[in-house]
Amino acid sequence: MRQSKAKLTSLRLLTAGILTACASNGMASGFALIEQSASQQGNAFAGGSAVANDATTIYFNPAGMTRLNTEMVAGAHLVITSAKFDGTATDPAGFPASGGNGGDAGGNGLVPNLYFSTPLGDGLFAGIGINVPFGLSTEYNSDWKGRYQAIESEVKTININPSLAYRVNNRFSIGVGVSLQYIDAKLTQAVDQGSLCVPTQAQLQALGVPGADPANCAGLVPQGSDAFAKVEGDNWAGGYNLGLLYEPTSSTRIGLAYRSKINHQLSGKGRFSNTLPQFSSFGLFVKTGVTADIDLPQTASLSIYHDLSNRWSVMADATWTGWDNFDELRIKYDSNQPDSVVDENWNDIWRYSLGVDFRYNSNWTFRAGTAFDESPIPNSNRTARIPGEDRIWASVGFGYQMTPAIGIDVGYSHLFIDDPELNENTPTSGTLTGEYDASVDIVSAQLVWKI
Repeated sequence: MRQSKAKLTSLRLLTAGILTACASNGMASGFALIEQSASQQGNAFAGGSAVANDATTIYFNPAGMTRLNTEMVAGAHLVITSAKFDGTATDPAGFPASGGNGGDAGGNGLVPNLYFSTPLGDGLFAGIGINVPFGLSTEYNSDWKGRYQAIESEVKTININPSLAYRVNNRFSIGVGVSLQYIDAKLTQAVDQGSLCVPTQAQLQALGVPGADPANCAGLVPQGSDAFAKVEGDNWAGGYNLGLLYEPTSSTRIGLAYRSKINHQLSGKGRFSNTLPQFSSFGLFVKTGVTADIDLPQTASLSIYHDLSNRWSVMADATWTGWDNFDELRIKYDSNQPDSVVDENWNDIWRYSLGVDFRYNSNWTFRAGTAFDESPIPNSNRTARIPGEDRIWASVGFGYQMTPAIGIDVGYSHLFIDDPELNENTPTSGTLTGEYDASVDIVSAQLVWKI
């Protein structure tokens, strides 16, 4: 056992972070996605838990279903991102890393959602939402200078959210929902086997392992001999959400909503290619099972919506997200490898938004909004997988009622992002220092069918 631990002590490798792969193309707010309603996209999601104008309220506040008749909403959000790195890197041995800046690590991602709500009678309402609350990806050129930190990071989630609402009286409604959530994550990166060889052999030699000769190892494994690693895992888990809607007057609504954290216990496989026999003979870089735990955050929102007149409405929202449970990422292996641990130490964050609606006539509604969206990632813990920073939203949109039963909503947002600075340094991946030029555009559309 002592020999097995020594084999890998210096290799807290690439797999340090199956769920660091949960990188959002949005470059902020960790890897959470608020894009759950095209109608609210036009307002930058201001008043999210109080608007309750369509069945997308199932996600933001299930109590809002008490304002609806039977209806279905199908929507999609195209998230267009750019993240271009400029900087320097060294390999694990401290030598300058070859390769370019990685190209554009952003890309395009599609976030779909589907909602259905119906009254059951006696003040009771039921609904179901299917959406994607976390995800998207980052991907660099496979030969870039930061390949020992990251190449591809991807997460996919599906959240199934059956819900109930009850109208207590003319002013109060309450709602509750259950979340059944699936997550699938993938991480890839390169491993410089030459830089890792000498310290590993030296540790083995210190313990008296036969044949552990650092000089021989260095001669057999040239610097820059890259292996390729892929770690994948998935899981199903559950949570819940609660909502309260208060309507003090016919023109004012106040919403309070809460979504619980969801604990995922991922399991999957770690695979390696282009590996050298010097490592596999010690049990390094071999196919193995992996597990990792992560708490996806709880959230709480307070929103207000007010009709100024029969044409103008204003709305506001403050949302808290509890990322402070994400203090470390620990990967456990079925092989002899010791745990890989990455300190994250993320912070709780707030999102503040303001919006306005203008009803031109009974068919057309025009929307605008803005938001300030904090990033949970401390500067000292920012990584190439999740180079998040604070951002400001500028959003516009419209709704068009084509027939009494069919309506469409379209929204667009541009996100202004502070240039994320990166200073990532680990013993097994080297250093990566520089800055990103990042931007995000979101185009959303949905169909509303009143049945």
